[in-house]
Amino acid sequence: MRLTRRILMAGLAAGVLAAPAAAQTNVTLTHALAANSHYGVAAIAFKETVERLTNGRYRVTIQRNDNEREAIEATQIGTQEFTITSTGPVGNFVPDTLVLDIPFLFRDYDHARGVLDSAIGQDLLAKFTPRGLIGVAWMENGFRNVTNSRREVNTPADVQGLKIRTMENPVHMRAFQTLGALPTPMAFSELVPALQQGTVDGQENPIPVIVANNLNQVQRYLSLTRHVYSPAVLIGNPAFWNRLNAADKPAFQEAAKAAVQANRDKVSADERDGVALLRSRGMTVRETVDTAAFQAALAPAFEQYRRQFDAALLQRISDWKPGS
Repeated sequence: MRLTRRILMAGLAAGVLAAPAAAQTNVTLTHALAANSHYGVAAIAFKETVERLTNGRYRVTIQRNDNEREAIEATQIGTQEFTITSTGPVGNFVPDTLVLDIPFLFRDYDHARGVLDSAIGQDLLAKFTPRGLIGVAWMENGFRNVTNSRREVNTPADVQGLKIRTMENPVHMRAFQTLGALPTPMAFSELVPALQQGTVDGQENPIPVIVANNLNQVQRYLSLTRHVYSPAVLIGNPAFWNRLNAADKPAFQEAAKAAVQANRDKVSADERDGVALLRSRGMTVRETVDTAAFQAALAPAFEQYRRQFDAALLQRISDWKPGS
């Protein structure tokens, strides 16, 4: 009897010790870029912070998914918990976010980051909830630039007739149509094969994306048009997010902050060093373009944007200053 009691107590003790491991919850986070990209470092920061602050009760698995629309859909229905995505396809789910894709809306990084961190950005994140998604935090890709395999781009005339891959985003497509280009929307996963096969002549992306994906291997010319600031966003599944208890939700919120900081630091570093790197890889880089001419050529598109979007919101974004 005594032996049986000792065995029973030992078994109970072992069960108690094993309980934390049994309670571990696996969480999946996807993004579309390499592990050393501005998305990759953000994902790692998110993973490390969640696991540290929850003492390992949550384990984050990072996976790559080049099709951002599919990743958003998977997050929405709950087959994964989180995704980091550009806002390109987000407008198909949360139309209010399309306002951020208007060309030449943001002056510089301080302006863009300030707006997204302000009440303006938080109000836009709140628009995700009625659409079956959780807008957790704004991240970024950076200012978008045109690359192509045919010629240098300095003025709007240089864009005319170019087949340009764009994101599946009507605001971007309207801008390139207005400039006389032939916008071709496609998923990012299809981009490199399309460039290799000549299906499109060029594309537009921020320096960090161009560097991370070695687009210099399939594109000759880079022009720093900086025509659109490209946000990214960390999106969560509502069912998972709402199940988090009062102790765990702050851990995920802190992880999101760590991810944002890692993301922005990487974008800043890539912006600082990326142009020289791409030039060293053989790209012909035009660092200054006729921005005023591009803005003038886009006047018809701007008129459509003013009719499409809330004029007061556009004015708030334009007028934002530190402390406002």
